[in-house]
Amino acid sequence: MKVLLVNGSPHAEGCTYTALKIVADTLHAEGVETTIFQLGIDPIAPCRHCCSCGKLGKCVVEDKVNEFLAIAGDYDGYIFGSPVHYASAGGGLSAFLDRVFFADSVGRKGLFKLKPGAAIVSARRAGTTAALDQLNKYFLISQMTIVGSRYWNMVHGMKAEHVLKDEEGCQIMRVLGRNMAYQLKCLEAAKAAGVPLPESEKPIATNFI
Repeated sequence: MKVLLVNGSPHAEGCTYTALKIVADTLHAEGVETTIFQLGIDPIAPCRHCCSCGKLGKCVVEDKVNEFLAIAGDYDGYIFGSPVHYASAGGGLSAFLDRVFFADSVGRKGLFKLKPGAAIVSARRAGTTAALDQLNKYFLISQMTIVGSRYWNMVHGMKAEHVLKDEEGCQIMRVLGRNMAYQLKCLEAAKAAGVPLPESEKPIATNFI
């Protein structure tokens, strides 16, 4: 079992990373392998809606998106972390997720279907629930199971050391890690028991004029 955690902050080891690291350490304790994927500071282009990903099997723009898509299928669960910017996810991560999930959908890759996913957000003070709502929509439209914790998946602080002082936030990250591990173990047990996957239907697209 493997989980891919994405640090959507421009800071390699800032608040968002600190929260993700707590989740990763908890997953390790539960016997789950993890990788933290750093989005970094290089520009992430927005989606062009050219739909070339349907033919290419990847995005036409070569950047972190294709690097992620190349490895995403090897993982069983996903956690996306973001700082809160103006009550939303960071701009780089938003552009990244638009293209990742669109390429998966148009290319019929099914990388995320029926897999567990979670979002975590980091803020100095407010805007966290709005950012979480934005991020969770990527999971819902991709038929993923959203993993929660004992409170909304958030931490607070201006610096990494502040996050570690947010005792409730750190607990939320630990509980999230254990819940993610449990979901993965349940899926593994279901597969071993021969539980069939849900019946699929051909997509229907209705346009409103």
